[in-house]
This record gives sequence, structure tokens and C-alpha cells, in this order.
Amino acid sequence: MDRTDAGALVQAAAGGDAAAWKALVEGLSPLVWSVVRAHRLSEADAHEVYQTAWFRFAQHLGRIREPGKAGAWLASTARHECLKVIRSAQRLTLTDDPRLLDRASEDGTPEQSLLDSEEAAAQSERVRRLWQEFEELGERCRQLLRVLMATPPPSYHDVSAALGIAVGSIGPLRQRCLRRLRARLEARGAM
Repeated sequence: MDRTDAGALVQAAAGGDAAAWKALVEGLSPLVWSVVRAHRLSEADAHEVYQTAWFRFAQHLGRIREPGKAGAWLASTARHECLKVIRSAQRLTLTDDPRLLDRASEDGTPEQSLLDSEEAAAQSERVRRLWQEFEELGERCRQLLRVLMATPPPSYHDVSAALGIAVGSIGPLRQRCLRRLRARLEARGAM
């Protein structure tokens, strides 16, 4: 689905056209699923995120400023919802095994903990710099790279339909975007 089609369908769906809504869901669902699958959620959580992304889209349908970028809007929303689920799952791990509650601490020595925390801090800083430079790339590069990072990666046809990029242009554009990102990281001494 190209941007022009997506934009027209969003406007029609916002006006109450059920067929336009159905076409949006059919055309953009593979993109939403690729983002959700990339976060490796449980099946139940994946379905919940998928439904929430579409629910949020329906809530904001009449207020979307750039209807042609409906795919990017949905992908971003799905990503944010996935991250919410992941964060909430990290806070709480349920168990019915009382032995786990009585288990002695498996932490290493204080020295090992310090080394581990220093390595984690260094890794965190590298990741922070990467995302900081990623956010400085152009919107088109950010959208393309986000979609292509999905696991399993969507087909170039799906990417083309979602982002309005010709199939033959996706590979070269991806290479240019990655070169720009690498150059930015090298210029900042982050590589």
C-alpha cells in the first residue's frame, strides 16, 4: 500500500467508510505484525499489542496529521505498546515454586558485580549513542530501518507497500542510511 492509497483510505475511514477501514487493516496488518513479532512477545501479548495498536489508530483516525504515513504511525504505536508490555513483564515474574523464594543469593563477589556493572554501563552508553545518532537521521531512513529491523524481516513488497518506496530502491536506500549512521557514529568516536 503506497502513501497516496493509505492517505485516501485513512480519510475515507475517518469519514465512516467501512470498506476503507477494512482495506487499511488488510493492507497494514503485515507491517504491524512484523513489528510485534520483532519484540518476541508471548502469543497472548502479541495479539494484545496488535489489537491495542489498531484500537489506538481507530481512536486517532480523524486526528492523524499525515494520513499518508499511516503505516509509520501504526509501526511506531505497535513498537511503543510492545515496549510497555516488555517493561511490565520485567517488573513482575510470577511463580508457584516456593523453592525459588527460599533460594540463596546467586550474586557473585562484589568485585565481579562492579565489573559487570561497569560493562553494563559501557554497553548502555554505546546503545544510547547509537539511538541518539539514529534519531538524527532523516525521517525516511528512520522509518525504513525500523521496519527492516523486524524479526522476521518483512518482505520488500510489504516494506514497499507500507512506506511507499519502490521495491528496487529499498536495498540501496538501506545501504545509504546505514552508511550515514556509521559515519555519524565514527565522527562522534562511538565506533
